[in-house]
Amino acid sequence: MNRRPPARLWWTCFGLALLGWGLAASRHWLLQSNAYDLGLFDQWAWLVSHGLPPISSMEEVHLLADHGAWMFYWTGLLYWFHPSIQWLFASQALALSLTAIPIWMLAAQAGLNRRLCWFSCLLWWLQPLVFNVNLFDFHPETWVMPGLALAIWCQRQQRFGGWLLLLVLMLGCRDGLVLVTLGLSLSLLIQRRWHWAIAGAGLSGVWILLLSKWLYPWFRNGEGPKAAGRMFSHLGDNFGDILYTLVSQPWLAFTHIDVGGGAFYLLVLVLPTLPFWRRRSLMILSAAVPLLLVNLNAESSSYRTLIHHYSLPLAVLSVTAAIDGLALQPRRAFPWKGVIWAVMIWVALAKPWFFTGPYLNRINMVGDAQQAISKLTTKDRVLTTSYFVPQISQRQHIAFAKKSQSKQAFNNNWNVFLLNPSQPGWGSKRRIQTDLLRQAKDRNWTCQNWDSGLELCRKPDAKS
Repeated sequence: MNRRPPARLWWTCFGLALLGWGLAASRHWLLQSNAYDLGLFDQWAWLVSHGLPPISSMEEVHLLADHGAWMFYWTGLLYWFHPSIQWLFASQALALSLTAIPIWMLAAQAGLNRRLCWFSCLLWWLQPLVFNVNLFDFHPETWVMPGLALAIWCQRQQRFGGWLLLLVLMLGCRDGLVLVTLGLSLSLLIQRRWHWAIAGAGLSGVWILLLSKWLYPWFRNGEGPKAAGRMFSHLGDNFGDILYTLVSQPWLAFTHIDVGGGAFYLLVLVLPTLPFWRRRSLMILSAAVPLLLVNLNAESSSYRTLIHHYSLPLAVLSVTAAIDGLALQPRRAFPWKGVIWAVMIWVALAKPWFFTGPYLNRINMVGDAQQAISKLTTKDRVLTTSYFVPQISQRQHIAFAKKSQSKQAFNNNWNVFLLNPSQPGWGSKRRIQTDLLRQAKDRNWTCQNWDSGLELCRKPDAKS
């Protein structure tokens, strides 16, 4: 059989990418996107395109100090050409859809017939996690999901150089992906492929040291990554300490797990592909161990959902495990029952129905928001709500009215408030925004309000 993905598969990927882009853009238009993380990345991309230091005004954090995502710098070229948040939506949707290409290659490599190769791609596209992550703002690690699948293919083809290069690219999209590169090294160690395992573990270790001992302290005044101490304080104070604990004292990783919640998370994660796993699937599944342990130990339950991006690499590994199981019967007929099963799981766990309910709760504000935004300039220093941030994040100074910002609002030289106390958004409260608007009016700021509850107040000496 021809191992090359057919042209029809490429066109299907592009079609699904267009659909995914449209859905993500629609959610954004409905004011459902947020400061974290879409607003952050949009502001960083805009700053890079203007040759400005990529330091977010929301967290006062440098792009590289957030998750070491040096790959994100290339978006500066796109934003220089045309500054649009749609680049992020489109690139994410395209990457997630195109992951089916190396999955086809993996299936062909395993000896599966053409029908089973298509079925393997369907298993990827029908992952609820993949659909939900495409909708949930933007995260650069989505770009390298095709790279993860291709790295597994390179590993099985004995293409060491390509495999190592893909691991480097993965690490450049998010520090947390070092858990995946370590997992792949663990899988190779079990297979006794010593020099591959040593190379992968060595690369991961060097990157961890560079991040924890140089990059993060350099950009964060001696501090490590912000999420490490907050989410995994029981394992260590920084990223390196956490990984050291997992390696040196692995039993500690099991003392902080919510057994019931963790079991449910694992169940919904594996349901789409579980029926196709066999004993030989365990080898690639061993690569999931480091990331699973971290997700299960995180203080925040967001690490254990099918909405957020933290589990996305596990979807690639689970489909690969299904391919390894299907390889025991490489010439079997198309598994229609498997398709029905995957569709049922998708319907149950994916979130398209959000467009008929939760995503419509701000639709009456959309027109008012567009009018208010038209009154802003890129030089305005805007304090707003979390869901307005990604609408106007292409500026140097923007933040949302959480408690820490509101205390110093009039000392931080914000010249515009764009708030809605009736819908304060994530991280804020009605009381906080009502108080800010009251103080602005007391200081003779010029204010305008709309029927939706939206209010825009401008400092008197600020140019409109």
